[in-house]
Amino acid sequence: MANIKIKPLGDRVIISPIEPKEVIKGGIIIPDSAKEKPMEGKVVAVGPGALNKKGERLPMDVKVGDKVLYGKYSGTEIKMEDEKYLIMHQDEILGILG
Repeated sequence: MANIKIKPLGDRVIISPIEPKEVIKGGIIIPDSAKEKPMEGKVVAVGPGALNKKGERLPMDVKVGDKVLYGKYSGTEIKMEDEKYLIMHQDEILGILG
């Protein structure tokens, strides 16, 4: 995994999507265009946390290295050094995989 050269702000995180393995059903190879968008990924960068109304930082629930699940249409796709990443708010993450 490449060294990320972008630091997310507030409660945003950068996720490296984990691509599903090629699915073969009945001997038919499903093309990339027909595959579902991956909804599992690894956190590669975390912002400092959002500010509350008093100006205090709220702690982040995820940390770098966490394997997470996120919504199908969550985040914004970005590309850095030929790698695809998603940048999203922490509240778009559905859960941390153990």
